[in-house]
This record gives sequence, structure tokens and C-alpha cells, in this order.
Amino acid sequence: MSHSDYTRADFDRNPLMFYYEVTMACDLVCKHCRASAQENPHPDELTHQQSKALIDQVSTFPRPPMMVITGGDPLKRADLFELIRYATGRGLQVALTPSATPLATFEVFERARDAGVRRLGISLDGADAAVHDAFRGWEGSFERTLHMLDVARRLKMAVQINTSITRRNIHQVDAIAELLATQQIAMWSVFFLVPVGRGVEEERIRPEEYETVFERLWHHANCKPYGIKTTEAPHYRRFVLQRGGDPLAGPGDKNDAAARRGHRAPLGVGDGKGVMFVGHTGEIYPAGFLPLNCGRFPDDSVVDVYQNHPTFCALRNPDGFKGRCGICEYRHVCGGSRARAYAVTGDPLETEPDCVYIPGQVPEPRP
Repeated sequence: MSHSDYTRADFDRNPLMFYYEVTMACDLVCKHCRASAQENPHPDELTHQQSKALIDQVSTFPRPPMMVITGGDPLKRADLFELIRYATGRGLQVALTPSATPLATFEVFERARDAGVRRLGISLDGADAAVHDAFRGWEGSFERTLHMLDVARRLKMAVQINTSITRRNIHQVDAIAELLATQQIAMWSVFFLVPVGRGVEEERIRPEEYETVFERLWHHANCKPYGIKTTEAPHYRRFVLQRGGDPLAGPGDKNDAAARRGHRAPLGVGDGKGVMFVGHTGEIYPAGFLPLNCGRFPDDSVVDVYQNHPTFCALRNPDGFKGRCGICEYRHVCGGSRARAYAVTGDPLETEPDCVYIPGQVPEPRP
């Protein structure tokens, strides 16, 4: 299933993106890690047979989602390539998010490609080693990341770069965009910090600074050779619409590099709404950054939880959101970050705490 033929009618039946955290093990100590990853796998992580059973279940959604195999570092999972082959054999498209460690070699990426991985997700959090390595917790991470990008190009594998914006690197947005223009990537996904896991110790940017970053992202979306989307900042869609852009423009829209490549996620996708996450021990969440436990696989069916659990249903109903988000004219295309609302207020239906927009506000004329 491609993004372009996924409609709002699909929201209640199946996710577009299904994230499976195959392990919490990782050799890095990233400052903003959602999972608070550890060196060794959890003794209760899903077994090989349980993982295959989960894949079987995911494949029974009315429209099977893309499965993103993540972690921790999925390369620490001994049966990784078997699981990838099994998932592709069940008709799922598979993406992989490896960590920038010595495990990420040419041979490993080649095995992943041959097993059926459609896309790699690689993290880059700075335009230089000083900023990126400080994020990742070890010297040499920046060079390792560039090496991974080189390997992906040589193997002709599509790449999505994931960048987390915090106080550490907000000054480098343009520099990162220029660096990525030389890397032949398909998509730049810009993530805005949610204070969960080790991310509670990071300083997220101020609400008004989001608008500044959005301005730069919109600029680069119109001139760079890759698509741009935001993660946990759906109010970027509001920003784009206010400027006459279309976050869901179809292929061929000359004003939207992301749409031109067919990678733009549908309007309204968010935590629990087109997105689902299963943790390494089977916990079922609306998203990785929204740790509201809605069940546990294999005791609970991921299909049933997605379609019928009260939390998922509430997250898909923006008319039930509280405060400004519940009355905002952009609530069906934005809805705010439910994960950030929960992390900051304890209520996933509360107002997005990092949005400055006042519903009904007419933007100032632009020169």
C-alpha cells in the first residue's frame, strides 16, 4: 500500500505505519532516546516464534501497513534477517532503523536489502561531528553515520534521515538541510522532542521557535531534492496550509518536493491514528513516544486493539480534544502531538503545549 492511496476512511481500520521494537538492546547512549536503550536485550523480549506470530497478525489488517523494525538497535537482534524475510513473505513492506555502530556494515546492509528491506531510517542530529556526537554519546558517530549513508547509496537503498530538534541543534537546521542535499536521500523526517525516556533531560525548543523552524523547513521543501515531513509536530501542516501549500498535494505538484516523490504522509496521521507501536516485550502503544499501554501481545490482538481500544478511538476523534486543539479549524489535519500533550500534562487529549496558534487567527499578510 502506498501513502497516496491511503484515505481517512482507513484510519479506523488499520494503521499506515506499524512500528515493532524488536529489541531494547543498543550500544549507544543517545541523549534523547525514547526507549532508554540498554546494552543487553530484555529477558522477556518477544521470542522468534512470538515475533513471527505478531507479523502474521499485522498482515491481517484490511490494508497491511508498512512495518518499521526498530529498537534499541535492531541489528542487535540475532534473528533479524529471518524476521525481515518472514514479514516480506507475508506481504508486508519493511523498513529498518539501524543505529550508527560498528554493526552497521556494508555486508549487513546488503543482507537487509536482500532480505527485503525497502527503506532505511538513519539518524543525523547535527551538521558536524561536534553536535551530532554529543547527541549520540560517543565520538565517531557522525563519521559512522556518513559511512552508512555512503553504503546505502552504493546499495541503491532508499533512506529517510531522522533528525531530532532540541536546544542543542536548532541553530543548525539550514546546515543540516544543505548537508542532506548532497546525500541522495528520499526523505528528511524532522522530529520535535517529546520528553519521554532519556529525552526528559533534554531541553525542547520554545513554541514560537517551532514557527521559525517550520519556516526553514518549508523553504527547503520547495528547493531541496528530497521530501520533508515532521514527526510529533503536526502543526507544521497548519503552517504549510496557511502559506498556500498543500501537505497532501499529489505527485506532480511543482511546489512540493515531498509530494513530487510520493512520500508525503496523509493529512491527519498521528499517534494512534494511522500509527501503532509494539514494544520489545509485547506492550501495545498508540506510538513509541506515547507510552499509554493499551494491551500486550500475544494476549491481545493488535488488530482488535487498533480498531476498538478506547484510547485509540479517542485519539482518532479530534472533536473530542480539549482546549484550543478541540476547537481549532486545523484539528482534523493537525490535531497536535498527542504524545507531547500526554508527556507534559498527563492527558493525551489536552492542548498541544508547544503550539502558538490561536484558533480562528488570520495570519498576517506576507510580503
